[in-house]
Amino acid sequence: MLRKLAACVLLAVSAPAAADLGVNLYGLSYHFSRARAHELGMDNGFNPGLGLRYRVSHSERLQWIVDAGAYHDSGRNTAFVAGAGALWKVGESWRLGAGLAAVKSETYNRGEGFVTPLPLAAYEFRSATLNFTFFPKVAEVNEVATFGVWLTWWP
Repeated sequence: MLRKLAACVLLAVSAPAAADLGVNLYGLSYHFSRARAHELGMDNGFNPGLGLRYRVSHSERLQWIVDAGAYHDSGRNTAFVAGAGALWKVGESWRLGAGLAAVKSETYNRGEGFVTPLPLAAYEFRSATLNFTFFPKVAEVNEVATFGVWLTWWP
């Protein structure tokens, strides 16, 4: 899995097109099973943190992204995340895509780092992108399905 993530990063960095560097401002989360999330101590919905996003426009409709950062997760621990993915333009401002992320936090997967695929959606403003993802419930990795939101600012 790490080799696939590294290949995505190399592909994004080597793509022949314009690139941008943005600041990720993490974020918010919504837990679908709120009672279970509270029971597990994973009900923190305010998840502040910082990261960077490197964006490469591959074509008019496709862009590669590479993210890395840290945030205060749903279990009130520091989570480290790094990933790569692609976003496809599906409307004037909307993009849909997928990514592969490496995650390390005491909250998830019994504290062991892991790599996971994630669906992505984004709404692009002139100098910011509002990002959305869904973390499904996976036994012993993530006990509560969660919807996540964060902002990327393009200085």
